Amino acid sequence: MGQLISYLSTGREAEDIFLDFENAEPETDEEKEVHGIVGTVLDKGPDILERLSSYTGCEEFIRKAITNPSQESEEEAWNEVLPAVDQLKEFYDFSLELEDCFPKLLVALCKDDPKASLANLQSLAKQLADVFDFVLRFDDLKMVNPAIQNDFSYYRRTLNRMKLSKKDLNISIRDELANRMSLFFAYPTPMMNVINETTVKFLASDDGVVSRENVTEALSTMANVCHEMVLNERFQAEKTNMFCLRCMTGSIILFDHLHAQGAFSKRSPIHIKGCITVLKNFTGGPTDGLLNALRFTTIHLNDPETPANIKHLLD
Repeated sequence: MGQLISYLSTGREAEDIFLDFENAEPETDEEKEVHGIVGTVLDKGPDILERLSSYTGCEEFIRKAITNPSQESEEEAWNEVLPAVDQLKEFYDFSLELEDCFPKLLVALCKDDPKASLANLQSLAKQLADVFDFVLRFDDLKMVNPAIQNDFSYYRRTLNRMKLSKKDLNISIRDELANRMSLFFAYPTPMMNVINETTVKFLASDDGVVSRENVTEALSTMANVCHEMVLNERFQAEKTNMFCLRCMTGSIILFDHLHAQGAFSKRSPIHIKGCITVLKNFTGGPTDGLLNALRFTTIHLNDPETPANIKHLLD
């Protein structure tokens, strides 16, 4: 695999890895097996994003049912909300598939030396980046679409009324599932929250296959490599550079949730100042959502130990 040895403008040594996101393919049988399992899930991602981006909600029908209640208006709203909620369930179900397959990627990339694994298992490194790319794009779309929570809130209120009147016999999304879906969509960034919680739970398990140190080393390496590839213009396509920036941002967020001192401390292995700066200076695509993700979905940014200049960069 191609190797990239360079130095940052600060004089510190860069990661000696080049991740060929545009051409990576699985090589060994073991890599192919994991790639196939994870790929089956990730292949559904573009359709999920397409349907989320076109999700318009049922606001007009819900408003009519609330402001001008009648059997007709309420039935009309219910008949609109039902297929919308079925679609929301598909989004939620996909999060469960990610929850199931993400630890398999962590094991493959982090059970041995993480840097060597990223360099040698580049198709899996690409899939790790694919996860972060999907997660951040999904959460960005969800955050600007209040119809999702409004529709689901109306569904739950109406469901409770129907239960009292014994009219809920043919409803598939009942209390327990509705509660889990409600918790999922209540987060501003639900998919990133799934990845964070899944990883914490996985590392807390007793099997000991992968250490927390190896996972954080893999994430800090990914963040630094992606930063350097964008900074050094290793890819010409704006789409690939945006992909790198989403991977970089997702790696920082997950690292920050796993590491005791977080991603922003002076001792962080992540070149956090450079990462933030490359996001702020990038002109090939919108990065405000990624900057906001660093501001609002990390947990250590406002720690007293975070240098003032880092906080200022994200003011």
